[in-house]
Amino acid sequence: MATLFELCSLIRSKNAGPFVLTFDLMFSSRENYERAKRAQPLTKAGLATMYGQREEDITLVYHDHALAIKASMPRPIFQGELPDSDCYGGQQYVPLLHLQVD
Repeated sequence: MATLFELCSLIRSKNAGPFVLTFDLMFSSRENYERAKRAQPLTKAGLATMYGQREEDITLVYHDHALAIKASMPRPIFQGELPDSDCYGGQQYVPLLHLQVD
């Protein structure tokens, strides 16, 4: 078993505008990417549960040529609203780090 943290060269989250949050997982090798693609530690259902979203509002894409996985979803709090504690969305990736990959 390995974690996404161990298989990726970069895991990040960021805003894709004031209303959308996006996650990028970039793998350090084709082998690591294919391993994660087979195991699918990221699913719409898992992300929905983890981030309190509806599955149908999540986009999840595997980019084979880029060795990357991208997910996007609505921001739970719009950027800049008073209760927004992460204006740039850059801290939202942390729960993904320790997801297990067979």
